Amino acid sequence: MTKKIGIIGGSGIYSIVDRENSEKKTVNTPYGDSADVFLFKINDKDVVFLPRHKIGHKLPPSMINYRANIFALKELGVNQIIATNSVGSLKKDNPPGSLILPDDFIDFTYMRDKTFYDKEVVHTDFSQPYCNRLRDIISKNGDLVNKGVYVCSEGPRFETGAEVRMFQKLGGDIVGMTGLPEVVLAREKKICYSSLSIVTNYSTSLSEDKLTMKELFEMMEVKKEEVIEIILSSIKDTPLDYECDCLI
Repeated sequence: MTKKIGIIGGSGIYSIVDRENSEKKTVNTPYGDSADVFLFKINDKDVVFLPRHKIGHKLPPSMINYRANIFALKELGVNQIIATNSVGSLKKDNPPGSLILPDDFIDFTYMRDKTFYDKEVVHTDFSQPYCNRLRDIISKNGDLVNKGVYVCSEGPRFETGAEVRMFQKLGGDIVGMTGLPEVVLAREKKICYSSLSIVTNYSTSLSEDKLTMKELFEMMEVKKEEVIEIILSSIKDTPLDYECDCLI
């Protein structure tokens, strides 16, 4: 099967899809149907785009079928994933509009199916949760912060001020709702995975204003073209054949 590069994101970057020359399909998996995927080419490389919330932003984070989505990408030949995640900043040093490549995570989700190994004992190493090789490629294609701890909350509500203060004390830099268990499942399937996290707002208690989805979508619209250009350039620089610690 032809090796492919996967892109996972929200509807905000749907315009990356070559709609006139793409194939749309849904993959049936042992975990249910995946979200619709779009197969097309970027710089003569086979690419699969998967909108995790479905087109139109229809699914809340806790209702996304992460196992079906990652299983589907693996079945389609994807061995590298560039994901985009909207996040809130836990630090004033990372203001809205910042682009961050996390290198570690803290998982505070609790309702999600988090592993493919629920019927056998397999312990997967996570000393380097995100693919350093992919992170280095992406970091050279934009003005990004190449380090950060991603805290994943369950959602769909925003975090409380007390939770934000706890995340800060634990060493978190950004907080989102979609990064886990996606990165875990990708590693279990030996898929290289990197997150391009877009800071859309300051987290609760760092801002005087109430958080709303409106400001998140507005910032994503502002950063959309820059993010897409980074992804396009990164795919151009990403080899299809490689050696990587993620495969061990």
